[in-house]
Amino acid sequence: MDDRDIIDLYWARDQRAVGETAAKYGPYCAAVADNILHDSRDTEECVNDTWLKAWNAMPPQRPQRLKLFLARITRNLAFDRWRKGSAQRRGGGELPLALEELGECVPGQDEVEGTVAAAELAESMQRFLAARPALDRDLFLRRYFYVESAAAIARRYGMSREKVSMRLMRVRKKLKDHLTEEGYL
Repeated sequence: MDDRDIIDLYWARDQRAVGETAAKYGPYCAAVADNILHDSRDTEECVNDTWLKAWNAMPPQRPQRLKLFLARITRNLAFDRWRKGSAQRRGGGELPLALEELGECVPGQDEVEGTVAAAELAESMQRFLAARPALDRDLFLRRYFYVESAAAIARRYGMSREKVSMRLMRVRKKLKDHLTEEGYL
């Protein structure tokens, strides 16, 4: 079933929408959650919560790209679950490292005044990424949206880990310069 048909099922409030979504995007959403959580039970719960959030969001929302819509929901739920878990037990992993790397060039929540400023910052970052070469944009999204390790990204693109890290460092520096020019830093 294609995405438009699945979205139409949501809009018709047909419960088959959840089953079709799970069949088509279950493994994908599980991979997104597992990159952040690294725990099969938490990942499974996060994916199930994704179906509920999607059900509650459509309507009124009609996503242009269902896969990205579900990825955003899954990612946000996984980050929330990770924050709750890390408040109880501090640990390593890719998420703290990725957040630390991004913290070098993106202002923190307490530095951004209100929802409007956060939305403007997001738009600025989207413009920045749209202007980057496709490979840099892909590497950035894999690292900071999907929270993949530099080693996993290197394998995916047939690059050395060091080359991936260097490209990401350069993109972060350019992002920092961009955000400084736009007055966010």
